[in-house]
Amino acid sequence: MIKNFVEELTWRGMIHTVMPGAEAHLMESMRSAYIGFDPTADSLHIGNLVPIMLLAHYQRCGHKPIALVGGATGMIGDPSGKSNERNLLDEKTLRHNQEAIKNQLAHFLDFESHADNAAILVNNYDWMKEFSFLEFIRDVGKHITVNYMMAKDSVKNRISSESSEGMSFTEFTYQLVQGYDFLHLYKANDCSIQMGGSDQWGNITTGTELIRRIGNGKGYAITCPLITKSDGSKFGKSEGGNVWLDANRTSPYKFYQYWLNSSDEDAEKYIKIFTFLDEATINTLISEHNEAPHLRVLQKRLAEEITTMVHSKEDLNNAIKASNILFGKSTSEDLKALNEQTFLDVFDGVPQTEITHDDVENGLDVIAALAEKGGFLKSNGEARRALKENSISINKEKVKEDYKITKEDLINNKFILLQRGKKNYFVLSVK
Repeated sequence: MIKNFVEELTWRGMIHTVMPGAEAHLMESMRSAYIGFDPTADSLHIGNLVPIMLLAHYQRCGHKPIALVGGATGMIGDPSGKSNERNLLDEKTLRHNQEAIKNQLAHFLDFESHADNAAILVNNYDWMKEFSFLEFIRDVGKHITVNYMMAKDSVKNRISSESSEGMSFTEFTYQLVQGYDFLHLYKANDCSIQMGGSDQWGNITTGTELIRRIGNGKGYAITCPLITKSDGSKFGKSEGGNVWLDANRTSPYKFYQYWLNSSDEDAEKYIKIFTFLDEATINTLISEHNEAPHLRVLQKRLAEEITTMVHSKEDLNNAIKASNILFGKSTSEDLKALNEQTFLDVFDGVPQTEITHDDVENGLDVIAALAEKGGFLKSNGEARRALKENSISINKEKVKEDYKITKEDLINNKFILLQRGKKNYFVLSVK
């Protein structure tokens, strides 16, 4: 059954521009649409989540999504919204990245079923690699004027930008190559719609123009707004750079924390865009949140939904447990259950000092660990006073003056967590 895709996206705040006739075209029967993804890394990041969600909603509305990995365009570089050309990749790297990207997209799209609207993944390198330059300028280039290409915002902005050194011919031709992708998919896969961010409008409409002039057909464009954060900072970036979908690049704990730390205004926007929750459920959550903002109902539900989708329920549970170590009640067992990366993420910025395995082999006196060896406290006297006050914990468990730290205390055979009171932490790293 076909559902109204444009209507679904509209209430979610995911529509920027819809080419006239596109909505009616979609309501007539199942249609194929594509979105392109940059394969210059072996992981997508949360900046890619909006186009991913577009394709996922598209499939859920009964239509066929096509994810295009830009193996050929990835070798060129898209001028839209950029000030520099990108690095060029070899074919082997591109193929590796393509597989990794497909595995990530499979969390959102059904590639495996035998349904008519099962998703497919294509790589434009497959049809561009045999295309000679002379053939391309003869069969494609002659149909689009330089005046038409120069009028595109992506080109005008790049050429007029003071920070730019101009635009190479390679990048100038990008819109022609992307336009040809749309024409190729129109002919080979009956693909009549291309979607993307609002900055892609110029490239997409070049494709609809080629379909009209060469394919004697009709192609449509649908774009979504570019996501911004309420404080003006760039969405998808953290202090460490991109927030990746690959757990090896951004741990599930850090991923979960990114969403949990959203402002109230952003969380209300994000929960519509980055989850599949229906309108009634979201409106209820917004009402609950407005009644008691300090409980952060929206942020918690958003972080839960998206961490489960991108990673797994198990990763979500581990991220919640890790969060509770700093902000809630937790035990030594909870600490020891953390893997090394999550431990380091949780205690990122906490002072650390190194001790040796020999130090703990025969039992390290807790006073030495706190003062002389560790340097957490200034002196043995301060360490004794803190221990008498019962304010010192080793790995979340209170200890007395006679306590000795042994190998049994090591977290991941490497760390010991010292704590004074509720909020003062210190890490001993055993080398």
